[in-house]
Amino acid sequence: MAAYGLYTHIQSNKRRSVALLIGLFFLIYVLVFAGALVAEALTRDAPLDYLIRAAKYDFIMALPWATLGTVIWIAIAYKFHQKMIDAVTGSDAVTRAEQPRLYNLLENLCISRGITTPTLRIADDDALNAFATGLNEKQYSITVTRGLMEALDDREMEAVLGHELTHIRNGDVRMLVIAVVIAGVISFVGEMVFRIFFQNAFYGRRSSSSDSDKKGGAGIAIVIALALIAVAWILSVVIRFALSRSREYLADAGSVELTKDPDAMISALRKIEGRGELARANSAVMEMCIDNPRVGFSNVFDTHPSVDKRIEALIKFAGGHDPGPLALPGADEPPQIDPPQGGTADGPWSNVQQGAGSQDSPQDGGKPFLPGEAPIAHQGPWGRRG
Repeated sequence: MAAYGLYTHIQSNKRRSVALLIGLFFLIYVLVFAGALVAEALTRDAPLDYLIRAAKYDFIMALPWATLGTVIWIAIAYKFHQKMIDAVTGSDAVTRAEQPRLYNLLENLCISRGITTPTLRIADDDALNAFATGLNEKQYSITVTRGLMEALDDREMEAVLGHELTHIRNGDVRMLVIAVVIAGVISFVGEMVFRIFFQNAFYGRRSSSSDSDKKGGAGIAIVIALALIAVAWILSVVIRFALSRSREYLADAGSVELTKDPDAMISALRKIEGRGELARANSAVMEMCIDNPRVGFSNVFDTHPSVDKRIEALIKFAGGHDPGPLALPGADEPPQIDPPQGGTADGPWSNVQQGAGSQDSPQDGGKPFLPGEAPIAHQGPWGRRG
């Protein structure tokens, strides 16, 4: 059996995965009851206690169908989540023959720990980012962008692959996929209930009853139902953020454990910093990436710690060295143009053109030379006038 390290974190993630599945069913049932309560309140005028009893009966009748629908949703996510992510990010699986550099780096890391090599995928995107996906050993894959491949050297790329491989080893990937499934179900059911509510509110019944108790019962029932939906949504957010930001610190540490090169991890983070935005990816996919430049309100909802904090941890606990923000050649710096050196250099700005009827002379006010003429040296606003 492979020695993964960080054993307690792995076991904790397994328990969280089970809790997430249980939480998924619980939140779905809350939403189903809220939908039943809204339906009862919109279709009849009755006291609140009667509406609640009727909603409970509707809930019991709908329970098997809700459970079946949730199981189908999970099955679809289990089977096709990778294809959906590939469609969003434009990723394709590659072989050793197609990407020998990346494949060899990843395979060497896996051999060092005696684990199965994940599928390697390339996303056709100029952004600098990478992420891991999958729910079991047969599905695990690591995706890197084409921009990352071009920007990082072998040491830095190995550190990034080690980071994503640690996410797989620690069980983070499985937990993130389940969290995305939960968010999808909650959003779908919640939106459906709201659509039913507003459709009936505008086009549904128009009660003529003057019984204040009845009207009050329906109104209170709707308020309770909407509150349950809001609570379910908030809980789904809390569950997603229960996947603590510490997972990124642990993945960085796991990469250093694999490569024994903290400076490579730091250098890779500095190059990735601020350049990881995947144009076509949604927030769920960005949460899986090594860096998520999308920030939340006052950083409260950030899914990743800042690069500076991650580097501080690597310096403190792994003895790395921070080179500071790094510029990518050809991407972040404007091209350097050497100034003309007294007319001795060749090129369009030199004064050694001979009979070039199609060339402009900066020393001659930009007028083209006529055939048989030579450029006039030392003319212009700073030249000596004869």
